[in-house]
Amino acid sequence: MNVQHQYIDQRFHHLFSDDQLFEQVSQFDGKVFRSLENRRTVRIEKGGERFFAKTHFGVGWMEIIKNLCQLRWPVLGAANEFRALNELQRLGIDTLTPVVYFSEGINPARRQSCIVTRALENTKSLEELFEANKVSLRLKRALIPRLAKVGREMHDNGINHRDFYLCHFLIPMEQSDPKPFLIDLHRAQVRKKTPRRWRVKDVGGLFFSGFDYNITRRDVFRFIKSYSGKTLRQTLQEDKEFWREVFQRATKLYFQDHQSLPAWVRAMEPKL
Repeated sequence: MNVQHQYIDQRFHHLFSDDQLFEQVSQFDGKVFRSLENRRTVRIEKGGERFFAKTHFGVGWMEIIKNLCQLRWPVLGAANEFRALNELQRLGIDTLTPVVYFSEGINPARRQSCIVTRALENTKSLEELFEANKVSLRLKRALIPRLAKVGREMHDNGINHRDFYLCHFLIPMEQSDPKPFLIDLHRAQVRKKTPRRWRVKDVGGLFFSGFDYNITRRDVFRFIKSYSGKTLRQTLQEDKEFWREVFQRATKLYFQDHQSLPAWVRAMEPKL
């Protein structure tokens, strides 16, 4: 195979060899967090530090053709995540730190790639915290503008996540003023400008993921104001169609597994 791209963070060069990098990573022995037909995620320890190694083994032509027939660009490996992580870090958005990236092979259906990121220790996802009823009013009020800022900065700079849910924000448990870290960007897209429909899908996905928790209309309006960078009255007037599409996207996702909307969500509809 021909090596196409290779990167090792100089701070960790002593832990990873330049030679046969893909073989090294794919053979790491650790705790398997996810194992799919074409992708495997393992937590490993090297040099006293923990890392997550995500290995892609090629998606196959059937997956590529299926995505193209649905007018979607297929995810061929770790390149999306590596590029998105670097862009987020450039923007100052808290996320994972890539330490190794490798891609080899010319054939897109059989291309093998991997990305290794530093583990974020002692964290829980926002979804886990909401499930355990451990999101206090103070924490919720602190996080809402931060989540909105992540979304706005990401979208304003041509990045959309495609899996923008509460479960993909990790919160450090030992910080008195915890900040959210955005993770799981293997499907992220990076362009010069984020199309409106992908903004809608991202923000709608985030709204949907909070429907079953102790979210209020006031929380949603606080997010809308922070994301838009405008007064609430101004954005609900000027961006009315955008927020209506976001609400429709969120409810459409919810109805895939539920028969009716939570009461507080139903009460939102006349306002948007």
